[in-house]
Amino acid sequence: MNLKTPDNQAFSFHIISWYRSNPRDLPWRGTRDPYKIWLSEIILQQTRVAQGLPYYYAFVESYPTVKDLALAPESEVLRLWQGLGYYSRARNLHACAQYIWHELGGQFPGSYSELLKLKGVGSYTAAAISSFAFGEAQAVVDGNVFRVLARYFGIETDIATGKAKKEFEALANQLISRDNPAEFNQAMMDFGARQCIPKNPDCAVCPVQGSCFAFRHGLVGQLPVKVNKVKVKERNLHYYVIRCGEDWVWKKRSAGDIWEGLHDFPSMEQTSDALETISKAKPKPYPKKYRHILSHQKLNASFSEIELPAEKRPELSQWCENEGYLLVAEKEIEYLAKPKLIVNFLNDQGI
Repeated sequence: MNLKTPDNQAFSFHIISWYRSNPRDLPWRGTRDPYKIWLSEIILQQTRVAQGLPYYYAFVESYPTVKDLALAPESEVLRLWQGLGYYSRARNLHACAQYIWHELGGQFPGSYSELLKLKGVGSYTAAAISSFAFGEAQAVVDGNVFRVLARYFGIETDIATGKAKKEFEALANQLISRDNPAEFNQAMMDFGARQCIPKNPDCAVCPVQGSCFAFRHGLVGQLPVKVNKVKVKERNLHYYVIRCGEDWVWKKRSAGDIWEGLHDFPSMEQTSDALETISKAKPKPYPKKYRHILSHQKLNASFSEIELPAEKRPELSQWCENEGYLLVAEKEIEYLAKPKLIVNFLNDQGI
């Protein structure tokens, strides 16, 4: 595909001109610090800016340098990430910071190819860091950029395929400004996020409307093409809130779990018959049901309370040790990293 045409040069010019009049005021836009750029990009993976912004501020305040993040306990990092979802990002973030601090002397790699070697850093994040921090002409291609390019150039390749990723990256890398790649990348992302939006974009005020393939052919609603849809599994969970005085029973999710490193309550999936031996009381169900949506799962959760008398504590403690549970004092619960589902339940209980 030959993109060295006046129309394509005009496309880049108009997108950048639009951006200069409509920039988003984001805190990481005013820095070339690769640590802060990397942090923002990891937080914003599969996360809206409005949701991610408070987390960015919290991480920068708690860990102003990659050293601070590297030396922090993983549990503390997960606790700060709580509620943002996709917790593997937080674990990769922490592991990557440790690698940069201990193995690279605290220095971020300065090129796209070297950045790709970091844990949790894919082509999009590597392109963002290399262009924003180091001025490398490497195009970022996220969902917003997919949409802009598919509509403007009339590309019907299914964006869920590996073929599309290569095709769109090649196209964006031919369009990118060699003089100011960071500005071009920011312009493309913002144009897709604010102007060329997924549904009902205001094409009447679009600066590239006249040469946009999708607009001229009435295909704005059909592009980009995404055939493959994620299959979502419905899952029912019943949690047991087991308390003995001021102590609560918790389960730390193990490696390979979607909530690895986080804490929730024993559930029907996890408990053994030993629980019935300890508690002769019938569990009391909480009336409210909870629904929580993850990327590949829809969780329907219910909770029941089991209150044990003080004399049962030694037996409960032994049971927890045997079954891999934790006894945590109520005043310490806030320091545990927990899934949003559990946080919502605790908030309703005033904890």
